[in-house]
Amino acid sequence: MANEEQGRLQQAESGVRWRRWGPYVSERQWGTVREDPGQDPGATWGAFPYEQAGYRAYRWGEDGLAGICDDKQRLCLSVALWNEADPTLKERLFGLTNSQGNHGEDVKECYYYLDATPTSSYLKMLYKYPQREFPYDDLIATNGARSKTEPEYELINTGIFNDNRYFDVFVEYAKDSPEDLLMQVTVHNRGPEEARVHVLPTLWFRHTWSWAGGDEQPSLHVDTDVQGMSAVVAQQSDLGVRWFYADQPVPVLVTGNETNNERVFGSPNDSPYVKDGIERAVVHGEDDKVNPDGSGTKAAMHYVLTVPAEGSATIRMRLTDARSERPFDGFDEVMGARRGEADEFYAGVLAGELTEDERLVSRQALAGMLWSKQYYGLDMEQWLIEHGSDPIAPSEGLRNHDWQHLISEDIISMPDKWEYPWFAAWDLAFHAIALSAVDMPFAKRQLQLLLDHRYLHPNGQLPAYEWNFSDVNPPVHAWAAWFVYSMEKARTGKGDRVFLEDTFQKLMRNFGWWLNRKDADDRNIFQGGFLGLDNIGVFDRSAPLPGGGRIDQADGTAWMALYSQNMVQMATELGRENPVYFDQAQALLENWAWIAAATNHVGPDDVGLWDEADGFFYDVLRRPDGSSIPMKVRSIVGLMPLVAATVISDSVRSDFPELVAGAIAFMAQHPALSAALPERGRQADRTSGPVILAMFDEDRLRRILATMLDEGEFLGPHGIRAVSRYHAEHPYTLDLEGQDYTVNYLPAESDTGMFGGNSNWRGPVWVPINIMLIRGLLNLYEYYGDAFTVECPTGSGQHKNLYQVANDISERLIGAFRRDADGRRPVHGGEEMLQTDPHWRDLVLFYEYYHGDNGAGIGASHQTGWSGTVGVLPLLFRGNRSLEQTGWIPAPREESAVAQRQEAAAG
Repeated sequence: MANEEQGRLQQAESGVRWRRWGPYVSERQWGTVREDPGQDPGATWGAFPYEQAGYRAYRWGEDGLAGICDDKQRLCLSVALWNEADPTLKERLFGLTNSQGNHGEDVKECYYYLDATPTSSYLKMLYKYPQREFPYDDLIATNGARSKTEPEYELINTGIFNDNRYFDVFVEYAKDSPEDLLMQVTVHNRGPEEARVHVLPTLWFRHTWSWAGGDEQPSLHVDTDVQGMSAVVAQQSDLGVRWFYADQPVPVLVTGNETNNERVFGSPNDSPYVKDGIERAVVHGEDDKVNPDGSGTKAAMHYVLTVPAEGSATIRMRLTDARSERPFDGFDEVMGARRGEADEFYAGVLAGELTEDERLVSRQALAGMLWSKQYYGLDMEQWLIEHGSDPIAPSEGLRNHDWQHLISEDIISMPDKWEYPWFAAWDLAFHAIALSAVDMPFAKRQLQLLLDHRYLHPNGQLPAYEWNFSDVNPPVHAWAAWFVYSMEKARTGKGDRVFLEDTFQKLMRNFGWWLNRKDADDRNIFQGGFLGLDNIGVFDRSAPLPGGGRIDQADGTAWMALYSQNMVQMATELGRENPVYFDQAQALLENWAWIAAATNHVGPDDVGLWDEADGFFYDVLRRPDGSSIPMKVRSIVGLMPLVAATVISDSVRSDFPELVAGAIAFMAQHPALSAALPERGRQADRTSGPVILAMFDEDRLRRILATMLDEGEFLGPHGIRAVSRYHAEHPYTLDLEGQDYTVNYLPAESDTGMFGGNSNWRGPVWVPINIMLIRGLLNLYEYYGDAFTVECPTGSGQHKNLYQVANDISERLIGAFRRDADGRRPVHGGEEMLQTDPHWRDLVLFYEYYHGDNGAGIGASHQTGWSGTVGVLPLLFRGNRSLEQTGWIPAPREESAVAQRQEAAAG
């Protein structure tokens, strides 16, 4: 059903710039690799500490509380606060660095993204601001003294919110037009006494001049020709002139977005008006630190609000490209209209048999993802020059020295706005899956972005993440691209062939990189390395192994099997209009066959990825002396082959006779390979029905599922665990060269410092892996149908088909977030305030991962990026669209490709 927001999305695709302004400002440019010296990885944490962020200008990006900016981050707008108790303004979110936290880095604030539309026509965020002095030192000291076996010490644990002595600060934005932005800040005093708070809506230009290399210095100045309000005029050549209005005649404090060199470097300042001038004027009474002429590059409207006990106060601002004598006429009507349009938009997105609580959870999940779009700026060649390196032959000691081609000034969906002011490649693929439910064009462009020549390495590698672009993430871009293509085609009846073809061609380069770089012995068994799974195994899989050797990875091989399958799907679809793609489809199908056969082939040393005795896939350590050791850790590494199960519709037989004939000939030419393929006997010589591409046969599938669906192993109350609970009583230990390496079940935080100790894959539930397993189960159901059932849970006597198993896992995941029969949300854990307080209990966070036994949120608290995919799970099984329309199983058959080509030839 058409609505106003969908109309704006359509206009945006026609050139109307509804997307130009959005929530593209980080909440904190934390651990910003772009700002560090570039050599010692540990130096990043101290290169630009939180304490300096208030008085040191950034080189590559900006941060601010509840901030928005234009799509090149030239002009930024956010909120600063002061409670008359803190020693500093609250301009950005505080958190611990990797070395300060007992489990690595972590934000120590309470904030929530409550609503957002794809064009940012309406945005709403909540920040909970204590009335007492913020406990910076307590958070650092207490967490620093705790061991890895102890929980993290969070802001709510300090008692700072006791007696409700805090402000709920709601920040809302609404667009009256693409260049006309309304801002409203409502402060609720939840405490028993009236309290004062300073609210400073702040407008500033990102520092792009002087030492940053730009020729133009933009300017802000106070507009003195207004009555009954305050105003600032901002000028920059690309943006033109902007007016920023406050609804009251409040003081306007203006300074420069310039580094306070005296505080940072001990050298004189060129001007007395530097970045922390507003803070010094407000907090310390140093009025001479703001420019009396009212000009500079950073300005704040200074409201002082006295908010009654359990009362509220509201202020309004407007940033627009047109001067107005009455800028607040119609303000409330526009704000109200945008709220209503957001409701209407999500009523369509979240239609179906969802409960109201599930709609609340899904809407907050999607809002968090839309808020987490950020501006990412980096010119690696310029960065290398500024770090004293020759970009043609860069210094190998510098981070990412071999990515000198990379240039970015884009809006990118980030994992979150505090911990990740940068992109991560496989996270981004999951983001696209969820975002396609609300903004298909943006989802497609995000998938194309990292394949653009500005990002994709000349050798075909995708950049992984800023800490190390050359690290290896699971290759899920092809799956995500095929998913969003299929979803759009099912919804609209027409697939975006331009998108599919562009993506396919570039992914072929990346696929070739994987084949050439990650198959050490050309055996079709892959050694991906890290693969984004941090501390899943015995060793750090990115580092050289003790005593040398390599790891043949069950998950790396499964990811490549899935990659092959997805590329076959894409090639055959493109072949409907252009038969040249059939040759590539044939080659990709053969790639898959070699991988699947190699997975099932034991080899001369009798050690393969499949362990017949255990009925499970394991990684295998290949030693320099030629010996092999299966590393029998029951982890999601061994479940990943379930992900690599793809069904090819039975229409392939009539639509693509060339491909079928080629496959038959290939099998005939390679009888040993044919014999090693799983399901060969079931599928051989069939002339009808779907075709499955998988790394296992039915017998192995049943054995894997029996383990995965055992509640004493992988099946937790809130999803599939990353490591089997079996290892709680039976840790796996590998004795290698006199040293023991152990993996045990850890349902919550990690007890190892591997990968900084800041994430744990040894037992918790990870949403994206569960999403992939659900995808695999639904594909397997499409092939095996209702007749194939398994016990779920194992040993329960309850038999379910694979659709029902997938739904069961989905319900367990969703159950971590929605209220249970007692009104409690497992994600909130044992925090009573979060569970029962009316001002907290319906505020949902989407964590990095979840406790394997009770579903409590663990790790980074705002990883809406990929945990936000849980927001679309209710739509999958109970939404108003079929599975085919959501892209999770093969789309309905369309007109024969042969007929299409014959018709085209006749025409």
